[in-house]
Amino acid sequence: MQLSSLRGRKTVERVRHKGQCFRGQHMHVTYILGASRRGVARYAPTGLFVGTAASTKLDKSAVKRNRMRRRCREALRLAVKPEKTLPLCQLIIVPRSSSLQCDFEELLKDAKAFLSHLQRHKSIISNQ
Repeated sequence: MQLSSLRGRKTVERVRHKGQCFRGQHMHVTYILGASRRGVARYAPTGLFVGTAASTKLDKSAVKRNRMRRRCREALRLAVKPEKTLPLCQLIIVPRSSSLQCDFEELLKDAKAFLSHLQRHKSIISNQ
């Protein structure tokens, strides 16, 4: 399964304000199940739309902030790759400052923990 980009200021703001939060050791993930209002008819019923946010509070160096973003997104991409089915979801990854220095395996463990959390959350909603 591939990751798609989360686009649009309104879409990102909606996810940030109305989404649910998963707090990992090296990243926070805010997510909403379902497609954006604008793209409901265009997209398949599965897939992840991913955006990243890293403020200057993390680090003043843009190079380091971008490295944090890339590492977290890549960890999520590798965790999603073997998955056959995932719910349609919009999410924003916010790396923590520890994501720059930690082993990549720890980031991968956080991403896998988020995916298992997402599967549990999806099953709870579908049972209601």
